[in-house]
Amino acid sequence: MKVFNDKDIRFFRLSLVNDQTHDRIKTLRFTRLEAAGAAVCAVVAFVLLIYCLIAFTPLRNTIPGYPSGPAKKLAVENAIKIDSLESVITRWNLYAENLGRVLAGEATVNFDSLVRVSTGSLLSDKGEEVLREQDSLLRQSVRRSERFGISGGASRTLPVEGMHFFTPVKGAVSAGFDAATHPWIDISAPAGSVVSAVLDGSVISARWDDALGYIIIIQHENNIVSVSEGCIELLRNPGDRVGAGTPIGMTGGSGTGQTGRLHFELWHDGEPLDAARYISF
Repeated sequence: MKVFNDKDIRFFRLSLVNDQTHDRIKTLRFTRLEAAGAAVCAVVAFVLLIYCLIAFTPLRNTIPGYPSGPAKKLAVENAIKIDSLESVITRWNLYAENLGRVLAGEATVNFDSLVRVSTGSLLSDKGEEVLREQDSLLRQSVRRSERFGISGGASRTLPVEGMHFFTPVKGAVSAGFDAATHPWIDISAPAGSVVSAVLDGSVISARWDDALGYIIIIQHENNIVSVSEGCIELLRNPGDRVGAGTPIGMTGGSGTGQTGRLHFELWHDGEPLDAARYISF
């Protein structure tokens, strides 16, 4: 095996010399391998510098196709306006449909049937006698379990009406709840208001949406889910445990920047609830 010494390696020298006195100020001695390694390190450092400048400074707004802050804000405001306009159009269409039926002497559209049509279809194939028999058996089973105390009182879940919900944000309800066309409520509040969790639970989703802004979804006990949309900043991440009243986000501003709008949804067993019935804003 051949052993290399300094005589077998070719060295190069880079000197810094004073042009007037010819004094040697600095001398750098290196090999080709060392020069190549230094060049690679310099390229990597340059690439990292460019990445940091683009990722963490306003320079990223100069990239073609990258949305700026005002553009994102305008997109969110337009999405909220479009959502409101769609709700109004749907209401007018239903009103026109009912008006036409009234003028023609036909039965009007029952709004509740639009929501419960799926539930009614599940029972349509059962006869009335079968349903009565099943109802009687169920009543007997409940009476028997209550009589002998075998229903497991400790395992009962508290009904939604008996729960104490924390106010998600202090403000005024600007758009009310409608199960058919608007299964949520919109709350107007000062920009920068703290959004809080309504009950104890776990964050199952926290993400950004170009049309709605930041969205955070929390799973609570008794199959209750709360959804807060339109936040300008989130304070919790997916998987975090939160308590009732825990800050989870901040509302953004619209118009002059003094008023924010929170899109709030409350669900129980897969059905939307009118949050204004259970929460005082």
